[in-house]
Order: sequence, then C-alpha cells, then structure tokens
Amino acid sequence: MTARHILKTSMKLIDIGANLTDPVFRGKYRGNQAHPDDLEKILERARDAGIVAMMVTGGSLEESRHAIAMCQQHAHLYATVGCHPTRTSEVSKHAGGAPAYFAALQKLISENRDKVVAIGECGLDYDRLHFSDKATQLEHFVRHFELAQATGLPLFLHDRNTQGDFARLVKENRQKFAAGVVHSFTGSASEAQELLDLGLYIGINGCSLKTEDNLAAVKSIPVDRLMIETDCPYCEIRPTHASHKLLEKAVWKQPEAKRKERWSEECLVKSRNEPCTIRQVLHVLATLHAMDEAEMADRLYDNTVRVFSGIS
Repeated sequence: MTARHILKTSMKLIDIGANLTDPVFRGKYRGNQAHPDDLEKILERARDAGIVAMMVTGGSLEESRHAIAMCQQHAHLYATVGCHPTRTSEVSKHAGGAPAYFAALQKLISENRDKVVAIGECGLDYDRLHFSDKATQLEHFVRHFELAQATGLPLFLHDRNTQGDFARLVKENRQKFAAGVVHSFTGSASEAQELLDLGLYIGINGCSLKTEDNLAAVKSIPVDRLMIETDCPYCEIRPTHASHKLLEKAVWKQPEAKRKERWSEECLVKSRNEPCTIRQVLHVLATLHAMDEAEMADRLYDNTVRVFSGIS
C-alpha cells in the first residue's frame, strides 16, 4: 500500500454543502437525459476521497423533501431544510401562505430528526433580486431564525452583497440559535471578521478561492472557525482561479473529466463539480494555513461535528 493511498483512505472529511438533488447528478441537464444516472459512482468517488458524511442542501420545501428522501437511502448523507433567499418568492404562492409554508418545513424536520441537521439554506442574496425582491427575502430570512429557535438546530446561511442587512439581522436574532455557518464565503478579510464577531463559522469552497484577495481573506480566518464544502455541482476550482496554482503540489489528483456527451462512468463530467474535488479545497486551505492536509482535515471535521451534532 502506498503512502498516497494511506493518506487518501485515512481522511475524514465532511462536505457541508452538496446540492445532490440537482438532476445533473442523475445525468439530466436542462430536462434532457445526457447520460446514465451516476449518483452511486459519484458517492463512491467521494468515499474514496475521504468524505465520511455530506450535508445535502435543501433550498425549498420541495427540495428539502427530496434531500431527506435521498438521505434516508444513504447512511452518510444528512439534510438541511429551509428556503434559499432566491426561492423565497414561492412562499406566498404556497397554500396558506408563509405560515403554512414554514409549518410544513417544521413538520418535515420533526418527522426526520435522524436526518435533518440544519435549518437552511437561508439568508439574503442581493446579487439576484430578479428572483426574489429584497423585502421578500428579508421577511422570510427572519422566519428561519424562528424555525431554528423552535427546533434547536443550527443555521446553514447564505450571504451575498447584502450591504449590512445580513449581519444586522443575524445580530438582532443571535439569541435564537446556538450556532451557524455562512457557506460559500466570497467576501473580504474584514467581512470575514464581521461574521466571526457574530460567532459564526465560515464555509469555504472553490468560489471562495478565485482571487488573491479571496486567498488573503481565507488565510485570515482562524482554523477553528472553518468548514469545507464543494457546493457541487457549482464552485469548482478553475484554471483561472488564483488558487489553481497551489494545486501543483497536491497529493490527490482529480480524475479525468470529459464532456457529458462523452460520459464515462470512471470520469468526472466537465463543468459538473462533484464532492470528491473537496480534496482540492482541502489542499488550498492547508497550504494557506501552512498545515499538513491530514491535520487540517481533522480540524475541519471537529469543527463540523461540533456545530452539526446530528452527524454521526
């Protein structure tokens, strides 16, 4: 057995943000079946890369239901339940409006406490107000704090260009939840500090590592407040990213990727990020913090189970 193999199989990583309900993981792109369903192979590659658990993101009531159904079929998968800020426009269209929508979310949680580990994805996104306007996002973000208080679950948070509104609402409602993570962080070092001052953890993926400023911000975050994710099928580390050059010395090498039209079970699909690439994010984090990958993996694992105690 090679040292590389030992390193690979001894890792314990948790991907806190995997959008595994996306149809692309079943081979379907924009409604068209491009290749066979390869979810099981994707999960196998994730295990081979050292992933021992994943949090499947619920971005709406229906998506949360799908996430839980998937998690019930796989012991190492866990779900979040909530409404993504860009989906909040659907709340008023639900029969019975917002009270009924959030009651349905709470019922879903109470019936699946073995699999639901967080409230979310929730927060604010002012980059995409064409999906849901600011007032709607603000109204329903606050409802997630109430859901967290009622269930005792931590928050899985989203914050994009919110001009202080996100931090203000978190501060106003901080007593309603014990812990939370702002996932897919792309802000500055000062913005990271603001989140840390609120007692939050910060999730890092490929989108967090695009520019030199991003790298400096991530380097400024204490290791004991970091978590790791892929946000797949999005947020891969691309050759144009500042972090890509740091992968030259990485032990783990990404499997070959092919276009979906040339799909092969043993290959990744180009532009479809998947959980196994978390090893690239791990390598960058370890490099920025001048740590061994295995040590960084252990620290990230401990941070994650400290907050998401439902993961076993």
